[in-house]
Amino acid sequence: MSGDGGEVARAEQAPAPQPLRGRRVCLGVSGSISAYKSVEAARRLEDAGAIVDVALTPSAARFIPPLTFRSLVKGEVAVDLWDPSAPAEQHVAMGRRADAMLVAPASATTIAKLAQGIGDNPVTLTALASSAPLVVAPAMDAVMFAQPSVQANLELLKARGAFIAGPGIGRLASGGQGLGRLLEPVELAAAVRSAIGRSVGELRGRHIIVTAGGTREPIDPVRFVGNRSSGKMGVAVAEAARDQGAAVTLITTQGRPQGGYGIVVREVETALEMQAEIGKAARGAHALVMAAAVADYRPAEASESKLKKQDAEQEGMTLELVENPDVVASIDAAKLLKVGFAAETDDLIRNAQAKVAKKGLAFIVANDVSQSDAGFQVETNRVVMLDANGGVERLPLMHKYDVGWAILDRLRAHRGWA
Repeated sequence: MSGDGGEVARAEQAPAPQPLRGRRVCLGVSGSISAYKSVEAARRLEDAGAIVDVALTPSAARFIPPLTFRSLVKGEVAVDLWDPSAPAEQHVAMGRRADAMLVAPASATTIAKLAQGIGDNPVTLTALASSAPLVVAPAMDAVMFAQPSVQANLELLKARGAFIAGPGIGRLASGGQGLGRLLEPVELAAAVRSAIGRSVGELRGRHIIVTAGGTREPIDPVRFVGNRSSGKMGVAVAEAARDQGAAVTLITTQGRPQGGYGIVVREVETALEMQAEIGKAARGAHALVMAAAVADYRPAEASESKLKKQDAEQEGMTLELVENPDVVASIDAAKLLKVGFAAETDDLIRNAQAKVAKKGLAFIVANDVSQSDAGFQVETNRVVMLDANGGVERLPLMHKYDVGWAILDRLRAHRGWA
């Protein structure tokens, strides 16, 4: 089989995850130059499995023709309250069937109307007719956003349970830089997932710590001892936990992930830094999923300046290494369930099983990283979950998000999960 054919076959075996499958989301669009992002947000919500209905204010329809949304989404598009061809009480039906409502962009005018309960257009009327979680994504000039009236309206919405997503800092329509930029579509879709999870998810009220990426142990300011871990598996677990309503702390060497809305991110580099951050986060946490690939050794001393090549008469360089602590084994917090990972290239079951009791794990997730379609750098994984009692659960090739969901299902079923 050709390389291209192999990629197709793997895609068929592990379809992209759909975290919003079976959900209905209403997207409210108000008048703003950033309304162009709402088109991509609708696409991302539909790609995640949701059926999207769209409501536009009259001003929004001047920025984005309604036909654009009618061509894109599977749901209905509401534009004109007085359109005789529209379904009767369309806004009521859209509001009642929504699992979440996202208003993006939310202009200062729309935010004021939402806060005061003014229903004079399809967006605000639909919001009034809905009891679903409301996500408001402000977008306006920085000076406008800073106005006390705008801030008071946002605080009022938050007090009533609305989720305020953003705004971000960046280039504004005025050409300047400031706080007021609409979040990117990937973050808007993530905000909807987070809001639904916090409302109905099975991990509400729980705090999950997830680690991700390979640690980087410095040799000098430009070089380090590390490994090939991309952090994709840890991020996938964190997103799955977030989508199930958990408070999530992601401790990662890879920086803040795209689509990480609702996840608290702590950035580290070394094993010792990761160990310290886990220790801080573990107070009151319910579980630790140790997906990070921690380097077993670190240089005994890191040079403060870049090391140069040796003189011509000298061959090679000796680097003294010392052992890093076993981070997951060292974490001893009351009622904290720990899940470990084992990246192996041979004797997968035997090597992974030996680590369960040694590290005090509820169970371990083992994967063969020598396979091209699983392990490091790819979106899919094929894992085996093993517990201290000899239980073995093999999962087929799956997207890492779906693997993360399976890990959390097993965690909730564990006898130590109170």
